[in-house]
Amino acid sequence: MNITQLTVHELIEKLQNKELTSTEITQSYIEQIKAKENDVKAFVTTLEEQAIGQAKEIDEKREKGEITGKYAGIPIGIKDNMCTKGIKTTCSSHMLENFIAPYNATVVEKLNKENIIDLGKLNMDEFAMGGSTEYSYFKKTANPWNLSKVPGGSSGGSAAAVAANMVPWALGSDTGGSIRQPSSFCGVVGLKPTYGLVSRYGLVAFASSLDQIGPITKDVEDAAILLNIIAGHDEKDTTSVNQEKKDYTKNLKQDIKGKKIGIPKEFFGEGINEEVKASLEKAIKTYQSLGAEIEEFSLDIAQYSLATYYIIGCAEASSNLGRFDGIRYGYRAKEFSSLKELYKKSRSEGFGAEVKRRIILGTYVLSSGYYDAYYKKAQQVRTLVMQEFEKGFKKYDVILTPTSPTVAFDIGSKSNNPLEMYLSDICTVSVNIAGLPGISIPCGVDKQGMPIGMQLIGNKFEEEKILNIAYAFEKETKFRENYQPQFIQK
Repeated sequence: MNITQLTVHELIEKLQNKELTSTEITQSYIEQIKAKENDVKAFVTTLEEQAIGQAKEIDEKREKGEITGKYAGIPIGIKDNMCTKGIKTTCSSHMLENFIAPYNATVVEKLNKENIIDLGKLNMDEFAMGGSTEYSYFKKTANPWNLSKVPGGSSGGSAAAVAANMVPWALGSDTGGSIRQPSSFCGVVGLKPTYGLVSRYGLVAFASSLDQIGPITKDVEDAAILLNIIAGHDEKDTTSVNQEKKDYTKNLKQDIKGKKIGIPKEFFGEGINEEVKASLEKAIKTYQSLGAEIEEFSLDIAQYSLATYYIIGCAEASSNLGRFDGIRYGYRAKEFSSLKELYKKSRSEGFGAEVKRRIILGTYVLSSGYYDAYYKKAQQVRTLVMQEFEKGFKKYDVILTPTSPTVAFDIGSKSNNPLEMYLSDICTVSVNIAGLPGISIPCGVDKQGMPIGMQLIGNKFEEEKILNIAYAFEKETKFRENYQPQFIQK
């Protein structure tokens, strides 16, 4: 039995049946990290000794009947933009290279309450700005399916670690597709919850009206389990929504007869790779065979969503990152002759090229004379995007699109062309603009053996619908049983 290939719900079952101990599970993942980290480069910080110590303690308490938590002793990886008390939280930036968080993010507190073991902090694009994890200050993460390819971003470390069986599941954050796109590229499941369902307290902000924490897992059931743990109202987060607690695993069943799935024709047009399109068309036929009602319709927002997203996202980034000035937070330049020079040098040296690019663009669209022309107009378009989705959900249970227009691309092929990199978000950004839930699940591979992702979008706070429809497809197609990462060398 290869422990690291098991899903979390399989690990839980084996823990309950006393077939495995938390120590055995944790040790297996640590060995896998040691075997694969040099190739994949998924971690910024590993917590091997701490994890083993915690696992042994949990096993001892379990033997004495002192631990009853269902998920106690299951390891996890956490994206490095979520605060973990006493542990480095770098956002993969030189600016926060030595920052040790003095408190835990709410999601981390919830994991700790369940006695889930933190295996370490996962690599990402600096301050979550990027779509390939090539903009990390520390290292470039590789895709486990082919080490010459990117894992996607910004949660590339999280998706790659799950795909490479270095962690059984992970937390990522999604501002414009940063959970779903890397999950698509790495052949795993990535869920972006409804805005306000999961607390953002302790998540280092990129764009506050778009950011959302969510699970990256091996299968849909694990995504539902992790969402159960992290979802819920938090008084520390003013955007957190207070609503009745749900069990997202309860509705997971294969019967989706009569469910209405809308196919927006604009998401299958120009720019979508032919193999991706063919894989999605095959998936649509699978849904038809399961009894779902499929209908094509017009969702004419894709052409506006990308520009809207980058205006709002960059404007909010400019505002949020203003605090990193060399005095209050972050890296401070060694030599300076005035306060102005201290600001200039600290920010110039502390931030990478992509972060600077977005700060400059964001400052421009917020500046006097341009605010109305750009930022205000983008917020008006945002309302139109929401209204278009509302119309769609009056008719359909879920909306089906590609997650990304392409499969994972070669490392270095787009990093010098920001516009081309931004276009890889075209299928995902509208979900964040409208504050909707979206899930990416694998639906096949291309001729080179690289995974292809399918996105299911739901109405606000209807995660159980997209999880159920994703679950039915997963059970029918058995992607994990048929395909595994190949670790093809560069």
